[in-house]
Amino acid sequence: METIGFIGLGNLGTAIAQNIQNAGYPMVVYDIHEGATKPLLEEGSRLAAAPDEVASLSDVTFTSLPGPREVEDVTLGLHGVVNGIKEGGIYVDLSTSRPSLIRRIGEIFEEKSAKVLDAPVLTSPATAADRQVVVMPSGDREVYQKLRPLFDSFADTVVYQGPLGMGSTCKLVNNMITLAVRQVVAEGLTLGVKAGLDLDSLMEAGNRMVLGHQKEGLEKTVFRGQFDPPSFRQALARKDIGLANELGRELNVPMPVANLVEQISIQIGNRGWGDMDTHVIYRLQEEMAGVEIRS
Repeated sequence: METIGFIGLGNLGTAIAQNIQNAGYPMVVYDIHEGATKPLLEEGSRLAAAPDEVASLSDVTFTSLPGPREVEDVTLGLHGVVNGIKEGGIYVDLSTSRPSLIRRIGEIFEEKSAKVLDAPVLTSPATAADRQVVVMPSGDREVYQKLRPLFDSFADTVVYQGPLGMGSTCKLVNNMITLAVRQVVAEGLTLGVKAGLDLDSLMEAGNRMVLGHQKEGLEKTVFRGQFDPPSFRQALARKDIGLANELGRELNVPMPVANLVEQISIQIGNRGWGDMDTHVIYRLQEEMAGVEIRS
């Protein structure tokens, strides 16, 4: 069985890596914070000293990182994956990053006779632990088919997206839509509550529509006025909407709503709320509307 390398053991990366490990794959792990590797090491994983060592000891190397800057550093930096990956090795990035970056990485790795896939995911740390993960791989189809059992080990839904970079594009589009809808719901709920509607009745009336899909997240955060600990940090949402708008500019696609959401995200960051749950956008809307949304 192939040896799997895993770099980036935050809350999400750890959940995914543990499911791969539970499927019986030998693993080599690394994180800039060595303590983050402890759960994997306790179950038999091997610790590497740097990303290049992970790649040199592995047949397939995964990364799960905060964003493009970290992806570029971990793959192409001084001790990057590119310096250790073997001929015939495979690198898979699970991060939310730039499509143009993963394509450039693919070209560089091709010179070393190694293959690259991007395979971003739609999930949260809590649901990832139970394999409630949508993974969106893109790249060489034969490589994807070879790795399909690996994807199945940590995801219940695998949707191949096509040529390299399309997985990252799909992730950015999905996150952009989610964040834009969230802002509209925040405006609608503050309008309804300030107009005198009973919140529970409003939510029940909209249960078969957008409000029904938003209900679970709202009950955990907004309706309690609690945005910590985060399920998904607002700083990451700010990064994702920025990447989507960047892609829109590259392709000359007008996205006025997404750009507005990015500006609101900047305001939230300036309040020092970046480490809170992304539902903290409701707190800003509440302040501007002069009303609280509470069950």
